[in-house]
Amino acid sequence: MMQTLPLTRELVLIGGGHTHALVLRRWGMKPVPGVRLTVIDPNPTAPYTGMLPGHIAGHYDRDALEIDLVRLARFAGERLILGAATGIDRNARRIHVAGRPPIPFDIASIDIGIGSAPPALPGFAEHGVAAKPLGPYAEAWAAFCARVADGVAPDIAVIGAGVGGVELAIAIAHALQNQRKTPQITVFDSAKALPGLHSRARGKLLQELTRHGIILREETGITEVTATEVRLADGSTVASQFTLGATGAQPQGWLSETGLDLTDGFITVGPTLQSSDPQIYAAGDCAHLSHAPRPKAGVYAVRAAPVLYDNLRAALTGQNRQRPFRPQGDYLKLVSLGRRSALMEKWGIALASPVLWRWKDGIDRKFMRKFHELPEMPQPALPRTHAEGMAEALGDKPACGGCGAKIGGGTLGRVLASLPSAHRKDVETRPGDDAAVLNLNGTRQVVTTDHLRAFTEDPWLQARIAAVHAMGDIWAMGAEPQAALAQVILPRMAPPMQEAWLAEIMAAAADVFGAAGAEIVGGHSSLGTELTVGFTVTGLCHRPPITIGGAQPGDTLILTKPIGSGTLLAGEMQGKASGRDVMAALALMAEPQGQAAEILSTAHAMTDVTGFGLAGHLQAICEASGVAAELSLAAVPTMTGAEALAAGGIRSTIYPENRALAARITVAESAKAALLFDPQTAGGLLAAVPPQEADRLLFQLQDRGIPAARIGAITDGAPFVTVT
Repeated sequence: MMQTLPLTRELVLIGGGHTHALVLRRWGMKPVPGVRLTVIDPNPTAPYTGMLPGHIAGHYDRDALEIDLVRLARFAGERLILGAATGIDRNARRIHVAGRPPIPFDIASIDIGIGSAPPALPGFAEHGVAAKPLGPYAEAWAAFCARVADGVAPDIAVIGAGVGGVELAIAIAHALQNQRKTPQITVFDSAKALPGLHSRARGKLLQELTRHGIILREETGITEVTATEVRLADGSTVASQFTLGATGAQPQGWLSETGLDLTDGFITVGPTLQSSDPQIYAAGDCAHLSHAPRPKAGVYAVRAAPVLYDNLRAALTGQNRQRPFRPQGDYLKLVSLGRRSALMEKWGIALASPVLWRWKDGIDRKFMRKFHELPEMPQPALPRTHAEGMAEALGDKPACGGCGAKIGGGTLGRVLASLPSAHRKDVETRPGDDAAVLNLNGTRQVVTTDHLRAFTEDPWLQARIAAVHAMGDIWAMGAEPQAALAQVILPRMAPPMQEAWLAEIMAAAADVFGAAGAEIVGGHSSLGTELTVGFTVTGLCHRPPITIGGAQPGDTLILTKPIGSGTLLAGEMQGKASGRDVMAALALMAEPQGQAAEILSTAHAMTDVTGFGLAGHLQAICEASGVAAELSLAAVPTMTGAEALAAGGIRSTIYPENRALAARITVAESAKAALLFDPQTAGGLLAAVPPQEADRLLFQLQDRGIPAARIGAITDGAPFVTVT
């Protein structure tokens, strides 16, 4: 029997800052067996701030400066929770995250960065944008550039005249001047500009402000920000259509409720990066180095990473030895000057030239290559002596989770065909149907079961998707979910972790089933080699069930979710999918279909699109109904990023069988056509509806926020699907 090592310790990293990103990279190359690693961050990507001014100036696209946390999570074998930490219960060892159960930890580390919004400035929250975090800033900047192109005056205010604020003001000026605009940019500060710089470097940056026509107003108070201006303490106003906050390091407010020792709102840590609670570490800009106070700078976050990694490993393995972090006294400052030139400052020496830009650019790109080009870790070698055919069975790629690691439809069909015919009169369905319809004294009850091998390391999210997936057949048959039994296989782990994992899974499932009107009434759990979550679900049908056999010529085909989840998850497992696209796909998969099923209750035929892909499920409708279908490939919605992955040859594990099963489908080969055979998990409903009702139903679906589309029609003829 294969021996798997049990999980015994929980490590949680709060935030995806530079230090934690480097720790994750090291962890992927040398993990600690028995540790479950969790990262909590509101976003699927984390920006490298050193390249932010270059992005604003137009020298880098956004992908160039973003660390893909989803891809890094796959590499490190950890779970990524998209959410914002809101507090820490140090007694219960739980981290609170909005919208989900608390996250348990044995050891935790915090690297959540800082904010840059002016504290308590009236109107800024509504009309301004902070330079950090990057996501909202980048989106607001792109939207403003579009407005400027449409004729909005390029009037800009930057609040904060530190190095960061001045650097961004110069980048903004360069970007707009490249668009042949003449911006009016004003930089404000309540004190003197550019504190902490030597006089030579300060003088050169002030010259750059003048060169770009940027107005600097030092020792100037601001009382309010509106949509079109900044109001000053002296009663005057300055026009601003885009107000940027870059006021320096602002601590995140929730830290004050943790009970940890703070310095000016930042977590106080000692030489080992431990806080006043020795089980909680902190690094990056959110930490204050009590033994060696330093300004907030990325160079210290980067150099702290090896120390934090070693100390976390020591704490998790019961070793007492902790390494001290000794930051350097001074560091090289390289400041972008808008155009491809940079200023260097160290030890009072200040130089500016295009050569320094190339140097800075090389340093920045080298740093990002650590995350864009993750090392390929070798798969465990097969034993020297092994059964014949084992290498072929393993294949050159892991079985993807996009199809729930299902057995192909051909294999399943052949086995089911060998079963004896049903003899019970209260069973209305036949072997091979996804759900059974039981006639209980005139009341029809639908019974179905489904389970999914985990394709995400997050049990809570996996359970939500598994619950939606399991109810698909109930909804597709026009029934109302009634009750559910859970089947959960947990990886081997210590008893306290078993309880915590099960609590997350059942809380997620109870939420999804409860919202659908069903109750969880019990279930079964066991330990195995990997997480598997499934449910047996019953539903009540108050009218004849909707089957796949009722489609009529002329019916309109409506699909309620885009396709492509199998390809995206296969791409994610191979490290080739965008993390942002993967998380968007998981969010779509977790969307229940109860409202869609209610709206489509007059459908002649309906099914949920799952393992056989859109083409396979449409073909099943045609064969059961004795009709043909025409499918418009252009009208089929796809998940963001799926078509690009398909064009690169990414396929889910059971794609070949799905393609072979669809023998009665004619379609020209293309990347999008390949997605027709892509297995889906928790996919949308495919309904054949009366043509006179199609417009109304589509409007109702879209009005509820359901991304439904009209994708084709049922036609006369032998069972066949034509894709145009």
